[in-house]
Amino acid sequence: MMSAASRLRQRAIAVFSGICGAAVIMTSGADAQATNGPVTNLPLPRFVSMKAAEGNVRRGPSLTHRIDWVYKRRNMPLRITAEHGHWRRVEDLDGMGGWIHYSLLSGSRYVVVQQDHLQIRTRPETQAQVTAELKSGVIARLGQCNDEWCRLNAGGYKGWAPKSRMWGVGAAEIRK
Repeated sequence: MMSAASRLRQRAIAVFSGICGAAVIMTSGADAQATNGPVTNLPLPRFVSMKAAEGNVRRGPSLTHRIDWVYKRRNMPLRITAEHGHWRRVEDLDGMGGWIHYSLLSGSRYVVVQQDHLQIRTRPETQAQVTAELKSGVIARLGQCNDEWCRLNAGGYKGWAPKSRMWGVGAAEIRK
């Protein structure tokens, strides 16, 4: 038979465990809703581009972390998923990621074409005149976007292309 002290101790532990569990759930919910970076207060995730022609991608957010690979395409779009001091955790088109120094990144927006022979058109309509065709992997400057189309500029050619055929812009993103 349990003593009154043992029962009281078990109740206290149960109440304490419940409070801790609720605190963990509340914290997890708050983290899930956090949409702004702790350093810049800008939305996370967000798209940026490579300002430099070359940039080391590190395992962690400091110069002491090893370099996993090197990005070698100026204007390549990247998605920032985290911030720590002067470092940004980025992902590329293939979902590969790492930490890169913020000075190598730009807020200028570019996309990567994901379809071979992507036709860009004079207006955001499938029947509009074709101004050029872009190969898969081409990096294009991003202009305005509506629900389904974005205006691109690549190699001096300008026009509209379906948003679903490029990487570097959010599916629900509208740009004016």
